[in-house]
Amino acid sequence: MLHHIEIYVSDLERSVAFWTPFMKQLGYEDERWSGGMNYVKEGQAYLCFLPAPREHLPAGYHRKRVGLNHLAFAGASRALVDEIAAWVEANGFTTLYADAYPYAGGPNHYAMYCEDPDRIKVEVVATSGA
Repeated sequence: MLHHIEIYVSDLERSVAFWTPFMKQLGYEDERWSGGMNYVKEGQAYLCFLPAPREHLPAGYHRKRVGLNHLAFAGASRALVDEIAAWVEANGFTTLYADAYPYAGGPNHYAMYCEDPDRIKVEVVATSGA
């Protein structure tokens, strides 16, 4: 199950003008914050839109350019997050933030981060402490 999807956009206000009414029709609420806009619905994955850094707009795909930043999946437990992290490493995929594992996202965010073969960032978040 997805935890959240974060997408960089070229023009936040233009995107908000579309996504706010679209998501309201689906029962999502908008939450403006200093860096962007979230669309949330209790019990569901949420979407987050932020402006792409201007210096990256002219270039092709990268998680810090317009398009998909990363996919985050809900893991049932810390043990599952650890198993997936071990599998990523054992199979030669790129691990991100290994020096801060499993708290690269902060002291209360138990997660692993990696890249898929196309360099799309993937996150798995523990949804329980077990």
